[in-house]
Amino acid sequence: MYEPNVVGDWQEYDEHAGLRVRVHRLELAEPPRGRDEAAEGLTYFRLRVTVENRGSRRYGIHLEDGQLDVRIGPDGESAFVDWRNSQFIEGYDVYPLRRATAVLYAAGPEAALSQVDVQVQLRVDEEWTDRRLWAGGIGLAEGVGTGALPGAGPGSLAHQVSNFLRDQAEPGGAG
Repeated sequence: MYEPNVVGDWQEYDEHAGLRVRVHRLELAEPPRGRDEAAEGLTYFRLRVTVENRGSRRYGIHLEDGQLDVRIGPDGESAFVDWRNSQFIEGYDVYPLRRATAVLYAAGPEAALSQVDVQVQLRVDEEWTDRRLWAGGIGLAEGVGTGALPGAGPGSLAHQVSNFLRDQAEPGGAG
């Protein structure tokens, strides 16, 4: 069964030895200069997507608009993504023991930001990888564990993801 990642988790690609990716640093942000009107009534946030090469060969990485999808709130509505101010990885060679990071700016209603889903599909050496999903929210700590974190009470997204992953790890769990 496909398991979602929690914001902050690394995800390795079996088809590209040593290559891994993560969505992290999901945090509130000031609207980039000149975007105040576009953000009126919305709360800006930013996130980072880092690609790391722990393998022995270089990989050509593409991570551009259209390869990232950001959904917010319990209904999974699309966030306003500020493509103009975001920084992507466009045709960059990631050599062994090196990283490349994209910074994505987005906005949405403040009440919906406690639940943010980010889907990523890398293009590596002109081949598309499978889509991967990270779940998190503004105000939630990265790497959710026991549920004793702020914003991780019963019924919260962090609590739900933690329970799902624990159930999957138990022998005889669903899946």
